[in-house]
Amino acid sequence: MEDRVPHPVVVGPASAGAADGGPDPTDGELVARAVGGENPAFDALVRKYQRQAVAVSYRLLGNSHDALEVTQDAFLKAYRSLATLQKGDAFGGWLMRIVSNLSLNYRRSRRTRGGQLPLDDLLGPAEPAAGGIGGGSDWMNQDADPAHAMESGEMGRRLQQAMLELPEKQRLAIVMFTIEQMPQKQVADALGCSVEAVKWHVFQGRKKLRELLKDHL
Repeated sequence: MEDRVPHPVVVGPASAGAADGGPDPTDGELVARAVGGENPAFDALVRKYQRQAVAVSYRLLGNSHDALEVTQDAFLKAYRSLATLQKGDAFGGWLMRIVSNLSLNYRRSRRTRGGQLPLDDLLGPAEPAAGGIGGGSDWMNQDADPAHAMESGEMGRRLQQAMLELPEKQRLAIVMFTIEQMPQKQVADALGCSVEAVKWHVFQGRKKLRELLKDHL
């Protein structure tokens, strides 16, 4: 497998189907081809997951420039480590784990360098994420769920600050599952835990957020 930098991450429309007009190859097939030296196979994985990767990093960093930089680093790291991935079909969750780890490391180093986070870390995203905000199942869609207020003015700013106080796995579970609406299995792969543990992290995170925001809900 040639050690080259994959194409820069440019958020745009993903490739729709296989070149021959047949069904799209699975992640496992693309990973196997990329490990075998077919660079276009990895490019297809980049196109498939770039939006999700940038969105997750942006939610954790609050800065689009930093999110794009971290996402590029994440794809490069994934490319160089691709042969170590035992289950190719788990590529999506594996990549999100790399993205989240790099984002959190970047956030820590930024605090160390500057002492204080940039203003947009506290303000959060200026526009709602694609697909809106909500849960992947009924038990997530409760009126009192503070995550549903993420995009609403002052409440959104208070929630963004409260999110920073959550334990990492709770914060990541809420970002990936509740806000970005990633499948539970993919979130579980990203966090290195079971689907039931994902539900528990989300439940505990929401409970903690309600406590932190009890004077504002």
